[in-house]
Amino acid sequence: MTMNTRNAALIAELSDELEPVRPMRAREGYAVLALAGAVTIGAVWMVAGLWDGVLTGTASPFFVIINGLLLLVALAAIGASIALASPHVGNRQDGPRWALAMLGVMPIAAIAMMLGQGSGVASLIDPHAFTCFAAGSATSALTFVALAWWLKRGAPVSTTLSGTIAGVAAGAAGSFAYGLSCPIDGLAHLGIWHVLPVVVCGALGRIALPRIIRW
Repeated sequence: MTMNTRNAALIAELSDELEPVRPMRAREGYAVLALAGAVTIGAVWMVAGLWDGVLTGTASPFFVIINGLLLLVALAAIGASIALASPHVGNRQDGPRWALAMLGVMPIAAIAMMLGQGSGVASLIDPHAFTCFAAGSATSALTFVALAWWLKRGAPVSTTLSGTIAGVAAGAAGSFAYGLSCPIDGLAHLGIWHVLPVVVCGALGRIALPRIIRW
């Protein structure tokens, strides 16, 4: 038996049980996440309804800015998560960091404003505070599951980074979706209680997802 024959036999033995894998396409990931987002917003609409200020255009500039930043963070982090599932050379994902930096200004501004008015930190807690925090976090569930599924299909190099970004994406998407039903459009409320789900879901993704998406 020649060397080439032995090599061919070894390769045939090693590849005997292998099956072709359907390649991952980014557009499929975007389609799945778009569907998750649409279902989430639809569920919020059916359960809580959309705030009239959204429909009539009477919402404050803070409402538009903070919800716009939440959407920006969600889109940037979703794009990064989809890319991280298929690693390649030069696959840096700086978009979510910059978007988070912009969003992070809002809680700081809210706290500074309340302290400047002499109201104290306790005034940041309003009747809708914990409802918006809890609902915004819960509404992130579908996006969280969709991103976990996508990352599990792929081969992320850093499971910790991928989990964190996926959690941030889910938290921002969920808070944005539920925020469309929230009637409180002040900086103090939006800057704290609508941003906090992003932090919590990001931490949850960092802790829980690496064990799920590890390959």
